[in-house]
Amino acid sequence: MTLLTAAATAERVRSGRLTAVDAAREALTRIGDDAVHGWRVLRAEQALAEAAAVDARPDRYSLPLAGVPIAIKDNVAVSGHRTWDGVSEACGAGLPVEQADHPVVKRLRAAGAVVLGLTRVPELCLWAMTDDAREVVGNPHRPGRTAGGSSGGSAAVVAAGHVALAHGNDGLGSLRGPAACTGIVAIKPGRGVVPAQLGPTNWFGMSENGPMTRTVEDAALGLSVLAGRPELAVVGDGAGLRVGLGLNRPTAVTFTSRGIRRAVRGAADRLAERGHAVREVSVPYPASPLPLLARWAAAAATDADDIVARGANPRLLQARTRRHAAIGRAVERRGLVRPADAARIESALERFFAAEDVDVLVTPVLARRPAPARPYAELPWAASAIPSLAYAPYPSLWNLVGWPAMTVPFLGEGVQLIARPGGEADLLALAAKIEV
Repeated sequence: MTLLTAAATAERVRSGRLTAVDAAREALTRIGDDAVHGWRVLRAEQALAEAAAVDARPDRYSLPLAGVPIAIKDNVAVSGHRTWDGVSEACGAGLPVEQADHPVVKRLRAAGAVVLGLTRVPELCLWAMTDDAREVVGNPHRPGRTAGGSSGGSAAVVAAGHVALAHGNDGLGSLRGPAACTGIVAIKPGRGVVPAQLGPTNWFGMSENGPMTRTVEDAALGLSVLAGRPELAVVGDGAGLRVGLGLNRPTAVTFTSRGIRRAVRGAADRLAERGHAVREVSVPYPASPLPLLARWAAAAATDADDIVARGANPRLLQARTRRHAAIGRAVERRGLVRPADAARIESALERFFAAEDVDVLVTPVLARRPAPARPYAELPWAASAIPSLAYAPYPSLWNLVGWPAMTVPFLGEGVQLIARPGGEADLLALAAKIEV
């Protein structure tokens, strides 16, 4: 079955040219046996029943996502299911069945979306590659390579054409990295734009929920629903926005491939051709990675403690997870998660944007091709930690400061767009101009 965009599906369901039940059936046919292993839970019967309920809704004609089949990343609550967050069935056997939807799931369903299922994540969403105790998630865009993490399952099912819209979230690049790996679009909103509620600390304020799609139009539509801001669904022209091209390295050990640099420069050239002032700039990346690394490790500790408190068996967590959580507890004891560090870095970035007179920054997402698709859960901690840090080093800074950022594909690579707080509409406008 041909995949329609989310916007086209919703328009047809609203107009009566397509039923939500038929849209769900077509999606289930496209999924088939799930060759990419992106789905942790496929809820076919429940989805068809929910689709029938959408068809019966008297307000169907006004629903922004009327009958749109969607995927939900398996680290937020979906009523009637356990939130596994990547742990094995044995480890999570004691977890409760959720009695209520997470706020973003509520918003999606209220808008008419139909939840087909829950997508795979690495355990506790800690890694930039997605595999769990059962499967390694494949990458339709780059066979043999990871679909990224931790929203790799959602990225894979969108890239494979199972659905046009999937939910994901992003603590250190977990929307933008997988989107770049799989050749799709994703946007991480700025802090507070979309309800987060991702673990006890939202990864110390770094995590945000957002949409993963195949088009910028669908990303805008998905974000508008998640944020409860209908105006974001209309992609503007972005006239007059000034663009900074940042190709300098975020770390001393980052070496970005020529192909990625060429694609990012090409995207900036396209914006220049379409009337935007573009100038090359040098992004003031922090000299030390400690503020980010400390939060990554400490988040492992807080999230491991949280899932154990909710009923998971701590002895059955993966060895790499236990190691990372142990590092995080040492980080917390030493007081290395310091709000002042993030505030200082954000101040430097504010000064940079003002001094360079730019509205939107364009950078790479990945430094090189994605890591191989492998069962990392079976390997030592370093086998997951090193590639998680190495192949996608550009996105994480913008989580630390809570600014909006997104990925749009160009020449087969992911291009990152970043704006100051409140700039989501600007990012979508420029992404639409880059989009082929």
